[in-house]
Formats: sequence, structure tokens, C-alpha cells
Amino acid sequence: MFELTANMIFSKKALLAVAALAASSLAHPGHDPTQEIVERRQFMSSMKRADLSHCAGKLAERGLPARNAARRAARVAAMREKRGLTKRDLDEILNTDHDRTELGYTPETGPEELFAGNTSCLLSPETTDGPYYVGGEYIRTDVAEDQAGIPLYLDYQVIDVDTCEPIPEIHLELWHCNATGVYGGVVAPGNGDINDASNIDNTFLRGIQPTDEDGVATFETIYPGHYTGRTVHVHLLVHTNAEPLQNGTLGNDVTASHVGQGYFDQDLSDAVENNSVYKVNQQPITRNENDFILAQQAQSEGVDPIHDYVLLGDTVDDGIFGWLAFGISRTYTIDIEPAVHYYKEGGVKNPDAGSGFPGFPGPPGGAEAGLATEDQ
Repeated sequence: MFELTANMIFSKKALLAVAALAASSLAHPGHDPTQEIVERRQFMSSMKRADLSHCAGKLAERGLPARNAARRAARVAAMREKRGLTKRDLDEILNTDHDRTELGYTPETGPEELFAGNTSCLLSPETTDGPYYVGGEYIRTDVAEDQAGIPLYLDYQVIDVDTCEPIPEIHLELWHCNATGVYGGVVAPGNGDINDASNIDNTFLRGIQPTDEDGVATFETIYPGHYTGRTVHVHLLVHTNAEPLQNGTLGNDVTASHVGQGYFDQDLSDAVENNSVYKVNQQPITRNENDFILAQQAQSEGVDPIHDYVLLGDTVDDGIFGWLAFGISRTYTIDIEPAVHYYKEGGVKNPDAGSGFPGFPGPPGGAEAGLATEDQ
């Protein structure tokens, strides 16, 4: 099984070659990833502690690992019961990859496993939101709506990398494409049927959740599909200073946010692709080892942004429970220009998104060589 680790080394020459190839074959016209790669490298050079390994002792003192173990085990059991699946034995040994189906969660599960290596990554404010970010989405746990696909239940934990404390009462936003590689809420070249104007009013696979006292937010969705130029991923954005509105959203004034992406084991995505719903997706597949943004994260950040997971049943078709802990620095913020603003009446394209394509605010400090600044 393919496993991307923080020890995997990418040469400078190879990285530039991957970036150049990706820039020439993107699903989202106008997006040049080279500026984003530069921005992420600059951000990481300013961070003294890129992962959460230094927080293990403090988190253990707080009893957080035990609560994580109990919460995740209970949620897996609840999802299996909901789907009528036979409970697996949770006392088996730990696998060596991100598949934790046989992991025995107990209060003794060590923080070094929960917060270092496989289960930690860093969300940086310099990584912008991507061309398909939509403002004004709903605060809700279940974002699947009517989208067909393999059920996916996600557990995210937000930690302050400076204080090693979980961050409660902030909001985590999630969005990703459907099984055929299409994002709801945006009408643009490279995103499904350009003639389907109604897609701008869609809200599927987008949502926001507040974090609890342990910095945890959870979502019910489907496993993302793939699209040209990128491996399978989920977008994540943290709102640190937003207040819920009476309409059940955070509104469209998006500030003080941290942005990043979560990924999945390649073998897991390969298994999902065999499902009939995903087989109809005819876009070329980009694998983890060929994804320029994932490669850069593994090389420069020293963290692993791939979800750990357990299968709820005997196969992926029965559903998947995944989790990821990540750190943010609350001293860094960024303003976001959504590609689309969503209102009660529907979606409205943002005329101020900039750069001639939805969601592209343009490079900070002025445009150089026409480079865009966000991940897809």
C-alpha cells in the first residue's frame, strides 16, 4: 500500500518538474500552482514548529488522547449501528499505514500516535482558498444532501501550535467535489457542465461546524471524487473570529481564516474508484505521488496531511470514518474573496474575486508573471 511520510524526499528538480507538468494540465483554467508552492515554502520557513509533536506531553496532561479515543470509538460504533453493520473488533493491532480499521482505541492510546506523524498537519493562512470557494454556506454537520457516493464521516481537531491547546468555539469549514469531480455552487470552465447555470445555487458537499471544548468538529459527507490535475482531497478553512447569524450561516464577510487540504491513502481512493458511482468519472486520475501540492507539504512542512481512517464494514462501500488533527497559528490571518456569495435566493458570482477567474484574488504584493495564488 502506498504511504506518503514526512521522510519521503523530493528533489528540487523533481518538484519543479511536477509543478510544471501540473500547471500545463489543470482542470481549473488560469490556475498556475507555482506561486502557491512559493507561498507555502515562505510560510513554513517562518514557523518554528510545523507539526504537533511538541504538544504531545501537554495534550496528554489534559487527558485529550483518552477523550479522543473514546469519542472516535463511540462515533464509529454509532455509524455502524446506523448503517446496520456488524461491529468490528477494536482490540486488534495497529496497522502500519493510514488504515486504522483494526486499531484498538483505549484510554492508553498514546499522544505520539494521535498527534504526530500520520495524524497531524498544518493549515497556513498563505495558502488561499481555491477557485471554487463559496461564502455564506450553512452551519451543519451533514453536507451530503442528495449526492451519491460512499458515506464518509470526518472528525477534525484544531490545535494551537503555539500554546498546544485545543481551540474551542471557532468554526471549521469543509468543501470538496462530488463523485464525478464537480464542485457545487460554482459555474466555471472545468467544473462539470458549463451550460448548467443552476449549479451556482447548489450547496452540496459544503458546510461549517463549530469546534467543541476539545477543538473538535465533525461532518457527514461522501468520499470525494477526482478531477484532472489533482489527487483526491478535502478543503478546510478555519474561521477564528466569526459569529453565527440568525440565518444559520457565518455570512459572506470571510476574514481571519486559515486554509488547507486533507488527503487520503492512495489504496483507499483506488478502492473507492471501483464503486459504480465513481466509475462514471472519466477525468484523468492524478495519484498522490504525482500531486504537486501534496508533494510540497510532505517535503517542506514535515507533517502528514493524510487522514487516518477505519472501514465501518468489510469493504469501503459500507462507509469510512476518518480523522485528522491539525495546528494553526492564531497570529496569522488572511482575508478571503469567495468565488461566489451564497444568499437565501441562491448563488451570486463575486465580481471582486479578481484575476479574471472565480476565486483568484491574485498574488500578494502585486501580480508577477500572471501567477494565481490558490490551490484548486
